[in-house]
Amino acid sequence: MRFGICVMANVDEIGFFSHAESLGYDSVWVTDSQMLFSDCYAVLALAARQTTRLRLGPGAAICGTRIPPVQVAAMATLNRLAPGRVHLAVGTGNTATRTMGQRPMRIAEYGAYLRVLRALLHGEVVDYTFDGVTRPIKMLMHEEKYLSLLPRIPLYVSGFGPRAMELAGEYGDGLVFAIPPRGIPVAEALGHARRGAARAGRALDGFRNCALTNIVLLDPGEPVDSARVVRAVGPNVMASVYYFYDEVRERGIELPPFLRPMWKRYCALVEETPAEHRHFRTHEFHYTFLHPGEAELIDADLIRATCLVGTADELIEEIRELERQGLQELMFATGVDEKWRLAEEFSRRVMARV
Repeated sequence: MRFGICVMANVDEIGFFSHAESLGYDSVWVTDSQMLFSDCYAVLALAARQTTRLRLGPGAAICGTRIPPVQVAAMATLNRLAPGRVHLAVGTGNTATRTMGQRPMRIAEYGAYLRVLRALLHGEVVDYTFDGVTRPIKMLMHEEKYLSLLPRIPLYVSGFGPRAMELAGEYGDGLVFAIPPRGIPVAEALGHARRGAARAGRALDGFRNCALTNIVLLDPGEPVDSARVVRAVGPNVMASVYYFYDEVRERGIELPPFLRPMWKRYCALVEETPAEHRHFRTHEFHYTFLHPGEAELIDADLIRATCLVGTADELIEEIRELERQGLQELMFATGVDEKWRLAEEFSRRVMARV
């Protein structure tokens, strides 16, 4: 099992990358959200200069805010700074686009984007439509100077629904997905990827998978909803609530049972903000802080419904079971100031024993 951390892009905390490397983490993935955080590629370039072993990449880069050639140029630049240590994870952009009041990219557009992205990463010529005009394109300058497409840059497709997971099998070198309690079993996710690969006539030799989750490492006897836990993962828990607020409002999906006890109180908090500015309110503290009144909504049931929770011994057993099911890498997200200590505690008490 490999272990990674997903951090919010912060140009003032480049030292965290060498900290994670010294603790034995395999990777650090950096969020891409232009209205909230530092530019992810600027952060990754600085991190590449501060590390020697750590695998680096956006987690995930957003399709709707950068055209494929721009994504590939950024990654090929990083590949010159840290050859063979970079990966490109791509997603449709729930938070990055919703902070602008827009919806994430649709699946059909996502597939078209990935088709072009994969070809460019491989140095191939591919037809690309821009501003209504279709032309063949390729990366013109690479290897000798400026950009490096070699060693090959792995493409991870972020997919949290069946069709997106199939696109990972169709175009990607790996899949980023969510495991229970908020996601699906490993075998089911890989089954979707295999269906996409079969549709494309691809074999999944060397295909990688990585689960994004929230981790709660309890001290012996500590309540699941202790003040410390709420400080550490409260923003992660609320990120799931923000997601479903948009889904329920826009698509009319049925509210998940785990949200029902707090839903009316949460909606009342959001609706204190004028309707035209609510997309500011629902995403502005993504993984970083809690709004007034949100901590009171978080209880043990809500934490267990959105996080992997347990003592060190319990988490070790859960991780071993995930590995038996075929999971290759476990990545947890953190955006709070306590992330330095959280990374150290998880490394010392869990990673060292797995």
